[in-house]
Amino acid sequence: MVQIGAEWCIVEVMSRSTTGIRQSVSLPSGVARRVQALAKRRRTSANRVIVELIENGLQARERERKEFFDLADRLAHSADAVEQARLKGELARMTFGQ
Repeated sequence: MVQIGAEWCIVEVMSRSTTGIRQSVSLPSGVARRVQALAKRRRTSANRVIVELIENGLQARERERKEFFDLADRLAHSADAVEQARLKGELARMTFGQ
């Protein structure tokens, strides 16, 4: 139960507080300026911006990994030679760049 002013209410769902692990990261000055500008524009802390950027980057990597394995699976199960060549080309681009 929580008391707010003179009213009482029952809080049914308590948010799970995740404790952060302190990390020290050195950023190049250009990156630091961009982070500060984003934080100012979003009216949030630079720390929050850095966390969001890292989370987005990790999610993007996971999507790329999933896409790669999906293509590899399609290649393994493809019987069409033209489709196999196309999938090999896509996998090569993903692996080695353009």
